[in-house]
Amino acid sequence: MPNRTVQPRVLQPKPLTREAFAAFGDVIEISDRATHFAINDGHTERYHDLASVDVTKDGGRTLINMFRSTPLVQPVALRMMERHPLSSQAFIPISNQPYWVVVAPAGEFDINQLQAFLAGPQQGVNYHAGTWHHYCLALHQVSDFMVIDRGGPGANCDLIELDGSLSLAVL
Repeated sequence: MPNRTVQPRVLQPKPLTREAFAAFGDVIEISDRATHFAINDGHTERYHDLASVDVTKDGGRTLINMFRSTPLVQPVALRMMERHPLSSQAFIPISNQPYWVVVAPAGEFDINQLQAFLAGPQQGVNYHAGTWHHYCLALHQVSDFMVIDRGGPGANCDLIELDGSLSLAVL
């Protein structure tokens, strides 16, 4: 049985970086560290291959969706986590607002392995297949996200409930 109950505690989000997030997925952002090159007669800079989108297992297909997320009252008590065992799932903010990312490693869920990140308004994330994550957590304002994930046959969303004893630090 997964460890889902702990004494009340606060999870302090840390800055979202490629290195800190690597175990959970990809950070999608314009960065000099990304492969990039000029296209369109030099009028466009292409930041190339920023995430490994993985949706084809068991007959899946790519979906492009828009999500609108409403901020929760702070401090945010964590009451659920989800994972997508058949695919990755990418969130790309389009509202120029920061947001929270809460994740735990793939495999058996362990609340003690949760990590929180503060994503900047120009940073997206692509969760690897099976990575536990909270749903979109808009920080200060209603925020829109482009979401790339899997459609098709098979159960691709596992949910677990948490008791709310773990919360995010107020920002």
